[in-house]
Amino acid sequence: MGAMGNFAVSFSVISVLSGCMTLYGFGLATGGPAVMVWGWVGVGAMVLFVAAGLAEVTSAYPTSGALYYMADRLGGRRWGWYTGWLNLLGLLGAIAGIDYGAALFVGAFADLQWGLAPTPGSTLAVFFCVLLLHALLNLFGVRVVSVLNAVSVWWHLAGVAVVVGVLAFVPAHHRTPSFVFGEFVNDTGWSNPLYVTAIGLLLAQYTFSGYDASAHLSEETTGAQVNAPRGIMRAVLWSWVAGFVLLVGLTFAIQDYAGARDTATGVPPAQIFLDALGPSGAKALLLVVIVAQLFCGNAEVAACSRMVFAFSRDGALPGSAWWRQVDRRTGSPRRAVWLSVAVAGVLALPSLYSTTAYGAVTAVNVIGITPAYAIPIYLRLRRHDSFRPGPWNLGRWSRPVGWIAVVWVAVVTVLFCLPQSRPEHGTLSVDTFNYAPVALGAVLLLAAVRWRVAGRRSYGTPGGSGDGTLDLARPFGHTHGHAMD
Repeated sequence: MGAMGNFAVSFSVISVLSGCMTLYGFGLATGGPAVMVWGWVGVGAMVLFVAAGLAEVTSAYPTSGALYYMADRLGGRRWGWYTGWLNLLGLLGAIAGIDYGAALFVGAFADLQWGLAPTPGSTLAVFFCVLLLHALLNLFGVRVVSVLNAVSVWWHLAGVAVVVGVLAFVPAHHRTPSFVFGEFVNDTGWSNPLYVTAIGLLLAQYTFSGYDASAHLSEETTGAQVNAPRGIMRAVLWSWVAGFVLLVGLTFAIQDYAGARDTATGVPPAQIFLDALGPSGAKALLLVVIVAQLFCGNAEVAACSRMVFAFSRDGALPGSAWWRQVDRRTGSPRRAVWLSVAVAGVLALPSLYSTTAYGAVTAVNVIGITPAYAIPIYLRLRRHDSFRPGPWNLGRWSRPVGWIAVVWVAVVTVLFCLPQSRPEHGTLSVDTFNYAPVALGAVLLLAAVRWRVAGRRSYGTPGGSGDGTLDLARPFGHTHGHAMD
């Protein structure tokens, strides 16, 4: 990959046509237009601080292991170990969230085209088909992935322009600016508007995740010490602009707020398209969105499989010798690809029984991967002047940017462990329970047990030369002495 390919993979994973669209219904209930629009602006600004801090550390340590390798180098083996497990949880949650969102939109299209009403079972079946498609595409090697991601960039930019342009000129009726930028809606059951606003930020924070993909593809990127951090920053910045345009354009076009929120299609944007444009126009725009979501999920599988490969190469996963195998012909970590999509499939199974499961899966992504972003930044701050920056660095702004990033991540991690819907009569049910903290706790427990049983003996990262060049040929399972051994 060159600079464009590396930027493209993170831009594709962020995918405003995936995150903004699939959680739009969540946003309609948790704060409404005001929280969606201004939350996007505020969260995007804070994510730029996180991205900048992460980009600086990426420039110093450009490897497929990315976040956990950085944490290992800066803080010791145990920091790297737990960061890796958090990163892996977030990436797997991202695959599940992206591809399940695509399945929801496919279901809405099938409803409009053939009258096939979506059910939890049919949506899950489509979801498994999408996972299979992405697994197969990722078996062809990084060049195919790179080409698809390059096409994805232009598809996303053109797609946002088409969706917003059509919604701006075709409908006879539009909402007022005061509605788009000031209407607050609370259908969560919680009475505190600040609490509702806080959980409503999930739409933006979920969308702004996955930009570590540029770091995970470092070992397949030319000039990675510069191109990988630039890929991270450019992906976040362009997504910030494109997502704002998309959310504003979509909200202006709402014809029936309650009808969109409670739509039989299961996808509020599909109902907005239908009300504003009629069946033909709605189906055309849905196809634009679905293709973008398929690009997004494919890029996320590429990033996650590289993480699985690198973590296995360093002896961290059970059965590491099996998962770290690379296909000699394509250079693709085939078994890591299959493991990634299989676990993502399991994460979405609660959707058969719970209407709120999709929000929980997206929260799993956020509370897994977002802390993993902050840990290398925090450890870099703790190292003070002993950190040796790469060619892309923040200079004297490194510390203030880094501390803002760490504080923001701490706040959002707590927010998305909280209940998203208020239980009736104070009793939790499958429809009001937030599964994200359970997933987080399970992964941390698994990591702790695995560390005690085998990890502290089997896990070890390769040494670095100080200029980003790594000794990746060392025997698997070799470990180093670190401060936190």
